[in-house]
Amino acid sequence: MLTATAAGALLGALWFVPSANANGDEPARTAPSATPTMQVTQQARAASESTDETAADSTRLADTGSFDTTPYIVGGTAFLALGAGFVAYSVRRERLGF
Repeated sequence: MLTATAAGALLGALWFVPSANANGDEPARTAPSATPTMQVTQQARAASESTDETAADSTRLADTGSFDTTPYIVGGTAFLALGAGFVAYSVRRERLGF
């Protein structure tokens, strides 16, 4: 019963996820644009104006290599081992008939 409730909740939540079947009023471009958009140029200016000190302090999405991931690896491995231990314990307990 709990599994059915969780599955129903997941399907209900996925109902509101937009589909990728978008269609626009204008036809798709066949060739890429040669000139950058205004947003791209503003982002490039902001990136070039920032100093190394501010870039080192601010972590951005998909900014690889800028911070130490060791605690996340160690924590994830520990939780994985803990979960595997619980599974092994429950299988052992079931076989012994407790």
